[in-house]
Amino acid sequence: MKNLEIVGYQRKSTGKQSSKSLRKEGYVPCVVYGKETIHFYTFASLFKPLVYTPEVYFITLNLEGENHQCILYDIQYHPVNEMILHADFLILSDDKKIKMDIPIQLKGRAKGVAKGGELYKKCRKLPVQAYPQNMPEYIHLNIEDLEMGDMKQVKDITSEKFNILMPPSTSIVSVEIPRALRNKNKEEKK
Repeated sequence: MKNLEIVGYQRKSTGKQSSKSLRKEGYVPCVVYGKETIHFYTFASLFKPLVYTPEVYFITLNLEGENHQCILYDIQYHPVNEMILHADFLILSDDKKIKMDIPIQLKGRAKGVAKGGELYKKCRKLPVQAYPQNMPEYIHLNIEDLEMGDMKQVKDITSEKFNILMPPSTSIVSVEIPRALRNKNKEEKK
């Protein structure tokens, strides 16, 4: 799993006024949960490679020289301008499972697409539960055998290292028959 470093500074005071003044200065108030709860703030610009990307990361949180391995647990945005208002982090422990949304990477070219079908990716990420050392960077899914009208579901992904937290019948990707081909097939049957 890729790692990203975020530098933060402990907060002297918490509350609405303190958080509001931090946001005006370009910082994001944050909390890290673990054995103890630590309130801190960091630069809003440090979230860009973490939030606005399809990648997932483990985070090395550097709080005034003290490092913590963690993940981004939750993030809150302003409803109008989508500015980051607050972020929660969770310290990793080797003996506790964590949940993360892991991106799906498709491998190969579907046979149905080569015959004129359209590929529809219905899920970009899947919620996964695993120990930190077993958390995948991507979920790889081979789609070479998909014909027109076929689909891959969650049950088609198997691993002993992690669990996918979605129903097995959930569709991930499918090859749909385009309308032009459907109409052509109907005309040929007449």
